[in-house]
Amino acid sequence: MNVRQLDISRRSIALVAALIGTVSLAIGAHAALNMRALDAAKAVSTDQVTGSLGQTSRLALVIGNGHYPDATAPLTQSINDARALSSSLRKNGFDVDMVEDASKDDMVRAVNRLKSRIKHDTVVMLFFGGYGVQAGRESYMLPVDAVIWKESDVRRQGVSIEGVLGMMKEQGAKAKLVVVDASRRNPYERRFRSYSHGLAPIGTPDNALILSSASPGKVVDDGKGEHSTLVGELLSNLTAQGSAESVFNKTRVAISRASEGDQVPTVSSSLLEDVQFSEAGG
Repeated sequence: MNVRQLDISRRSIALVAALIGTVSLAIGAHAALNMRALDAAKAVSTDQVTGSLGQTSRLALVIGNGHYPDATAPLTQSINDARALSSSLRKNGFDVDMVEDASKDDMVRAVNRLKSRIKHDTVVMLFFGGYGVQAGRESYMLPVDAVIWKESDVRRQGVSIEGVLGMMKEQGAKAKLVVVDASRRNPYERRFRSYSHGLAPIGTPDNALILSSASPGKVVDDGKGEHSTLVGELLSNLTAQGSAESVFNKTRVAISRASEGDQVPTVSSSLLEDVQFSEAGG
């Protein structure tokens, strides 16, 4: 190989190397642009998800307690009711936190989770199915691990419905919806020296709507169906378009008629505006 051929070979190698370098730079730049685009897309997606979660305006806490050690038999309807109602509420745009067979700690934690998420534009719903007891002038939801021997135990181990409503008010909830299916003859009443059947009247704070399965001081027996009478009728009415107040009132009327007046649910309202169960309804 002469000097001229060697010089040409060197030039060819240098040219190829330069070409490879240029192509590599181009590929690297294209990859960087793609990564930036991908990162941007991820950021947009994350912002959208975060924004969606942050703007949740319909929250529900659903508690179904069925297995009480002091009861002669489990309340199977309460569990079925909580599951069915949770499903229906989710279809209507509610973000539902459902708790089954909740202990006192479970119930307190669930209420605190709800509290942390309530904003000023939030419609909040509480459902409780299980045993409820009145103590003094308040009504209490009983956890499955409650040990009740006297009235003071109810206040100490139960969760006050009025207390949860007060929390909703303090957090500035737009509207407060409560359904209490707990007017059952509880297994603890024989231990009290004096007691009142059923639940006490539940105080209604501003802009609230409350549906209870029976009139104050009354108890109702569970039927033999999959759901309690209250929740069965409520589920039927939730499928129709209408305001929450209309749904609760239709449920009350249907139960009263079907029982020929033996069971008359209570509806208390201080709503200042229409609240729709259906998300499409606002």
